[in-house]
Amino acid sequence: MTAADRDLVAALRGELASIDPVRPCDRDAERAGLASGARGRNPVIGRLAVRLGRRTPSDAREAFDWATRPDHCRFAWLRGRFLSTGSLSIANGRTHLEFVLEPDEAPVLAERLTAVGLPAAWRLRRGRGVVTWKSAETVGIFLRRIGAGASLLELEARQVSRTLRGELNRVINAESANLGRSVAAAGRQLAAIDVLESDGRLAGEPATVRTVAAARRDTPEATLADLAGRLGVHRSAVQRALERIERLAVRPGRPLA
Repeated sequence: MTAADRDLVAALRGELASIDPVRPCDRDAERAGLASGARGRNPVIGRLAVRLGRRTPSDAREAFDWATRPDHCRFAWLRGRFLSTGSLSIANGRTHLEFVLEPDEAPVLAERLTAVGLPAAWRLRRGRGVVTWKSAETVGIFLRRIGAGASLLELEARQVSRTLRGELNRVINAESANLGRSVAAAGRQLAAIDVLESDGRLAGEPATVRTVAAARRDTPEATLADLAGRLGVHRSAVQRALERIERLAVRPGRPLA
């Protein structure tokens, strides 16, 4: 990630860690979510644990009864799990959020996320359980539901900006390729017209072919649609005339039926 991306992720985690749950049950739930993970290595999470209360259970999965708790408690617990075991990457316009857990907790967390409408994949990696999302939309919904605000808006704005830049580049590249093909085709057509005019065969062609040839010479940059509009004929008629001119030019002195 770039320095700006890392700063944004840090700001988002700081914003989530600054949430002070009003309900005692939510405080207990978030404290349970923090019960294992990176609390000791991260001063922000350490201060959050102190603020929520020092009675930290030794096992988060036993301390929190997911099945009987309402959604606001569940998302407080998930906020704690994300802060203590989760990581977010937004490098190169790709969004990747994962939880790194004890191996037997990964399928449990994946099942719980599915229960709240946010299904996630899980696997084992180097002896650890990993629960993963790679969908920017799903990650955005999750972060919003666990309390992210201003930082998430900034993240979404960056994603929209990157998407728009990518789409603009795609359109520009496509237009450039089309322009290149049009220029190459016009060059071939002008060369073919010169050949037919120099050996006198152009004069013997039907009026439509001669008219299209003259229009192409006058406006080498014109598209087939432009030529058709200028001459008042169908685009297909212009295309057939130019194709005939090119075919004739590669058959020196031979008439084309």
